Amino acid sequence: MEINRIGRDVSVLSDQLEVPGIGFLPVNAFVVHGAEPVVVDTGLSLPGRGFLDALGAVIDPADVRWIWLTHPDRDHTGALFDLLELAPRAHLVTTYLAMGIMSTERPLPIDRVHLLNPGQSLDAGDRRLTGFRPPLFDNPATVGFFDHSNGVCFSSDCFGAPMPTAELATCGDVANAPADALHAGQLLWAAVDSPWVHNVDRDRYLASMAPLRTFDPAVVLSTHLPPAPGRAAEFLDRVSLAPGADPFVGPDQAALEQMLATFEPPEPHPVS
Repeated sequence: MEINRIGRDVSVLSDQLEVPGIGFLPVNAFVVHGAEPVVVDTGLSLPGRGFLDALGAVIDPADVRWIWLTHPDRDHTGALFDLLELAPRAHLVTTYLAMGIMSTERPLPIDRVHLLNPGQSLDAGDRRLTGFRPPLFDNPATVGFFDHSNGVCFSSDCFGAPMPTAELATCGDVANAPADALHAGQLLWAAVDSPWVHNVDRDRYLASMAPLRTFDPAVVLSTHLPPAPGRAAEFLDRVSLAPGADPFVGPDQAALEQMLATFEPPEPHPVS
C-alpha cells in the first residue's frame, strides 16, 4: 500500500487491484486526523494487503474514535473487525441496512454502532461530518460525508475510475492521470458500478447532485480514484453524462475461454 497525505489532516491509504480488460482500480481508505480521529473504510478483504500496517504508520489504532463505513462491500470491510479489536474506544458509523447486511456474516457489537442516515451529521470533536447519498453507488447502504472543517468530500465509490497503470492508481493526485483516460474511465466506472444509471429519470438523477453542489468540495476523495483537489464541479458535470453513456457488457464464457487459452499451463505435480 501507498500512503498519501492530503492537507494537514487526511491520510490516504492507497491500494489497487488489476481488473483484466479494464485497468488498475484504486482501492482507498482514509484517516481523518483530529480531536476524534476517523478511519473511513478498512480496505480489501484479501489476505496480505497490509492495511493495518499502513494504518499503524499514520496513527496508533488505539487512538481511533470513529470508523465510518461508507458501505458494507468487501472492498471496504477487510480489516473492520480487527480494527474494532485494536481500537476499543472506536464506534462504527453505519446505517441500519448496512448493519443488517454485515450481520449475515458476523454480528456487530451493537453497543459500538452509531447509526447515521444521509442528511444527518456526526460531531467528531473539532469537526462536523455531514452524511449524504452520492449520486452514483452500488450498494443501497452507501453514505458518504462532507467534512465542514476542511472542505473534503468522501464520496465512497462515486467518481471512481480505473487507471492505466498501478502507479497511477496509488498516486497522490488524479491530475497525474491523462485527461482522456480519466474522462473515459469515470464514465466506464459509472456503467460498471452503477448500471441502474441507464434507466433513471434524468431530472431526478441530476437533482440528486444538489447536496454536493451546495457543499462545493475543495477535495474529492473517492474509494476508487486518486485524490482529486479542485475537481468537484468537473466530476459532477461528467457523471451527469452517465445515463447516456454506453452500458457495460462484461466478457462472456467464450471470452473467458480465450483468456484462459493465453495462460501458461500449470506445472505438473510430481508423482510421489
